[in-house]
Amino acid sequence: MSADSSALASATGARQTLTVVLPVRLIGTPGWATGPYPFELGSRRTDTATRSTYFAQACARVLYGAPGRVCRWHRAADVSHDGLRLVAMEVLSAATAREPRHALAVLHFSVDRPLLPVLRAIGHRPTAGPEPLTGPLDPAALLAGVGDVLGGEGTFALARPYTVAFVTPEAHHAPALRPDPEAVLPPTADRWLWQLASRSEPGDFPVAPESAPHHDVSTVRISADWSALVLRHGAAFLGHRADTGDGDFYDFGVLHARTVYLDALLLGSLQRDHIDELTEELSEVFDSDGLTRRVTALEKNIARFRSTYWRQHLTAHGPANGLLRAFQHQHRLPERFAEILAEAADYSRLVQTLESQQISGALGVLTILGLPLGTALGVLQVLGDESVSHLLGALGLSIAATAAALTTRYGRLVLSSLRGSPRPDRRRRP
Repeated sequence: MSADSSALASATGARQTLTVVLPVRLIGTPGWATGPYPFELGSRRTDTATRSTYFAQACARVLYGAPGRVCRWHRAADVSHDGLRLVAMEVLSAATAREPRHALAVLHFSVDRPLLPVLRAIGHRPTAGPEPLTGPLDPAALLAGVGDVLGGEGTFALARPYTVAFVTPEAHHAPALRPDPEAVLPPTADRWLWQLASRSEPGDFPVAPESAPHHDVSTVRISADWSALVLRHGAAFLGHRADTGDGDFYDFGVLHARTVYLDALLLGSLQRDHIDELTEELSEVFDSDGLTRRVTALEKNIARFRSTYWRQHLTAHGPANGLLRAFQHQHRLPERFAEILAEAADYSRLVQTLESQQISGALGVLTILGLPLGTALGVLQVLGDESVSHLLGALGLSIAATAAALTTRYGRLVLSSLRGSPRPDRRRRP
């Protein structure tokens, strides 16, 4: 273990917060206060009205709801256990077409012991300590009566909760500090940031020098004072200047990390969950009859997702946009959504081809049925024959001619077109 990683394992920052995000299935409407938890700083209160001014209106509706459509609830808490103190809980509805009760639970903690060991324990690293989210901090107990925490199975289940860490250093935490406001960060600062976001030490997950974290597009330089790194299973904010305590800029830093910056990551989580469901829906298109109905429903769900959730620009303020793009990059959301659109377009063309074949088949049947009958009736009319027996004979001959025509290659093709193509065998798909 390197010296700087050892220092982080035993370091307790001047300010340390931890946010844990985990998927739940709502039991009913939570009986909590509506809206996001309103963290306060002086006269500033980060309630729905305040946060909505930060985001574009479409994004605010997804994150905070709209009149007549509540999608977020919160309650204050004060539970301490083993160096962690729970200060608030939130629930954000993440309903999808198939899972109307899907939601994200958000637990806000302050931490007064070294944070990296806590993160490693939540990530279940092999040499980490015991799980900290137990006893009075067990999410299942905290959310009892509100929602069931999803395990490791299902479309939206996560192997471990998503974590967002915030740490500001003190003067003796030299590996994280910028020598002066205009100096380049030391490499150890990015290594600390990586360990906090990945919930790991070098022994858990050694990073190749060629893929140094500070070269990754998932790193967001918010200012000279602090940076953020977004990874698949966690994110971290790390200060690069010694925290001077109350009244320091970091008062606003931790407020933003717990509110609007967290909300940008929550929106990314909603996008990921919807794309996961759309991917699953695509894989089931041929699992039963009714291809046209399934493709139509799929296109409707894609259009709803694209209109409601698919945003890559949240706000006129840069950091939140950067955090969302970093989350999307980690989960390959733009590429995955492009693949969904391409595959759905292929299925739509297939449905259109089948419908065109069926229409052509119907016209062919009308031709096969109508031509003999029309010819026979035309001949009788020209001859002026009004005999009922001759008419019935003409009808019989036309039916016989139609039956004979349907046994030909053209007739069989027409009947096949009417029935539509056989349903593909899913077992043959790679």
